[in-house]
Amino acid sequence: MNKENLKEMMNAVEKFHKKHGFDIRTKDTKTMYYRMNLMMEEVGEVCQCITKNKGDITEEHADLLILLLGNCVTMDIDLTEAFWNKFEKIMNRPSKKVGEHTRVSNWNGDEQK
Repeated sequence: MNKENLKEMMNAVEKFHKKHGFDIRTKDTKTMYYRMNLMMEEVGEVCQCITKNKGDITEEHADLLILLLGNCVTMDIDLTEAFWNKFEKIMNRPSKKVGEHTRVSNWNGDEQK
């Protein structure tokens, strides 16, 4: 497993930010509110792909990922490190059936999110 691919994507998105003059490491709240609205719009487009069979679900997921990586560029978040730290936590959690679905949540509240 190559843990560096995410870093390459982060670098590409940062390059995109530089090209278009978007925020880099500013942690600007106003920018983040705008980005969150864009992400909600993209989640809606993913839902349309599923519920209405409209659009390209692969492209919509890519849009969502690019926005998420952009958030990390703006907020100066090392997403690679955050991913692997969180992944280790969830791999060690028990799963629980909730209705028809399986959840892997912090049921005891013992760990930080």
